[in-house]
Amino acid sequence: MSVLTPVRGSGRIYAVNPVAKLAASLLLSLFLLVTVDWVSALVALALESVLFVWAGLGPRAFFRRTAAIWIAAPLAGVTTVLYGLPSGTAYFEFGLIHVTEGSVQLALASALRILAIGLPAVVLFATIDPTDLADGLAQVVKLPSRFVLGALAALRLVGLFLDDWRQLELARRARGIGDTGRLRRFLNQAFALLVLSLRRGSKLATAMEARGFGGSTVRTWARPSRFGARDWMLVLIGLAIGAVALGASIATGSVNFVLG
Repeated sequence: MSVLTPVRGSGRIYAVNPVAKLAASLLLSLFLLVTVDWVSALVALALESVLFVWAGLGPRAFFRRTAAIWIAAPLAGVTTVLYGLPSGTAYFEFGLIHVTEGSVQLALASALRILAIGLPAVVLFATIDPTDLADGLAQVVKLPSRFVLGALAALRLVGLFLDDWRQLELARRARGIGDTGRLRRFLNQAFALLVLSLRRGSKLATAMEARGFGGSTVRTWARPSRFGARDWMLVLIGLAIGAVALGASIATGSVNFVLG
């Protein structure tokens, strides 16, 4: 199963409207992006950990989907420690490397912030079906149907691009031209995939126009998208976590506003 495939095994979070998931993730991110400190990120991460269990994702699915976040967070922290803005007590200096008290605190805040923002976003997006998302954006947010359906069709083609890449690689190797020169092979394959993608996109656009997807009349939808109490609850939870995290940062005096 591809990481792009939505997780349907968790009925609790999967049943929530995709628009509510987007709104909750956005509100939480806005609060965490206001300040750069480790207290707000740690508080948010602790509160989110409880919700991860409620979401119903199994440990294997959770860590497989969030593997990139767990790798990116420590890498960002190490980079910030070595090359961050020096301030406070200096612990180690060598050339462009300055490990100071300020850079260590900033590195800790950066790593925790990546986890606090990235993990809930991945968990929420992993349980979103593209068709349900399109229904929600068109019926709840009232976005233009032409844009929504075009984006849905493009998202559905992502899996085909991965298959096309593998097929191109196998075809080139069968012809004896894909065994040497990795960079040259990658560039040639990428250009071939671009040409194939443009042709497929043009055919898809023509087919959708022929079936009336680009018309100016009001569309009907096969599946209604409703925004109920459960969806509002998830939005409020995201808002509450962000507000509590920011409030804890202000109360402890560790707040460091980005625009301050």
